[in-house]
Amino acid sequence: MSTLQRAKVQAKAHPLAVDAVLAAGVLACMVAGSFVEPRHRDTVNWALRTPDPLSLVLMVLGAAALVFRRRAPMTVLALTGTVSVVESVTGDPRTPVAMSAVIALYTVASTTDRPTTWRVGLLTTTVLTGTAMAAGTLPWYAQENLGIVAWAGIGATAGDAVRSRRAFIQAIRERAERAERTREEEARRRVAEERLRIARDLHDVVAHHIALVNVQAGVAAHVMDKRPDQAKEALAHVREASRSALNELRATVGLLRQSGDPEAPTEPAPGLDRLDELAGTFRNAGQRIEVARTDQGTALPAAVDLAAYRIIQEALTNVQKHAGSHAKAEVSVVRVGPNIEITVLDDGSGEDADPGNGGGHGLLGMRERVTALRGTLTTGPRYGGGFRVHAILPVKNRTPTGEDPA
Repeated sequence: MSTLQRAKVQAKAHPLAVDAVLAAGVLACMVAGSFVEPRHRDTVNWALRTPDPLSLVLMVLGAAALVFRRRAPMTVLALTGTVSVVESVTGDPRTPVAMSAVIALYTVASTTDRPTTWRVGLLTTTVLTGTAMAAGTLPWYAQENLGIVAWAGIGATAGDAVRSRRAFIQAIRERAERAERTREEEARRRVAEERLRIARDLHDVVAHHIALVNVQAGVAAHVMDKRPDQAKEALAHVREASRSALNELRATVGLLRQSGDPEAPTEPAPGLDRLDELAGTFRNAGQRIEVARTDQGTALPAAVDLAAYRIIQEALTNVQKHAGSHAKAEVSVVRVGPNIEITVLDDGSGEDADPGNGGGHGLLGMRERVTALRGTLTTGPRYGGGFRVHAILPVKNRTPTGEDPA
């Protein structure tokens, strides 16, 4: 920190001391000016004189009032103005007591608004100038009288300029702070959205593949002794499901790496082009699935394509876990106007479902995905048994911020 900056800091920390120093300087200027007397003949001459004791007292009072100019600017202006008026009436020759009133007027202008500055400045100038012109032995047009108008105007104008500059700097500072807060809030919002997206992906991947592994492992354990060939086939499906889960987890967790980390192997985000492959994994686990599509040729945004795939994946996983081993699932993907509609139905009763499969976050995750894309999701039991999941996603991806959440 430089010497000038340290001085500014000290001045802000001790304003009363600064005003006391200013008052002492103003008093010294007024006392020095009171010993000089201008003489007006053919030319202007200067002569030394001794000020009256009353003038010295008025100068001391005016300077002392300036010590408190920041605490009570209007009161100090009224006091210094009164002292100046008394000096104009009683001083012969006059002393520059009005200097204290000019400093007080500057303080009022720098701490109030412009209309107040205009009113107070005009009133102060009128009173001081009118008194000086009406009282004393000098003619009303003497330069000492007209000089009061100039000095009062300079004080009011300088104070108003300082106030405007302070307001401008404060506005810039507030805009910068507001912009910084906005950037921080936007960064936190993006982090929260990304964390939620990754959590949904992890839930979908783990729930889907672990459910398949659980089913196939149960089948292998059940037929291990009587039908070893079928047990080997079930274990092969377990290995394939676990490998697929690891690949998807690696791709998802790879998003959490820093920019300087080694690149991790990734793969494109799954979409409806892999729907047959997804249905095949469930069929290998013994689930009956029918797929009907009328959306061929529809180009979907990446976020909509991924959301459609994950919704079907989660719905079929719930059928596997909750509907029972004899349940049949029907998947339909239909393009309807500007939207794509996804429906997953099952006719399961849930009587022979695994009791260890409690409630999770699958439906909540589906609803969050659909809401993020400005779509609608309807879930609930079907009349006559079973469950229905129906999602409507806009083909043109629209989010609250107009950005692609992918």
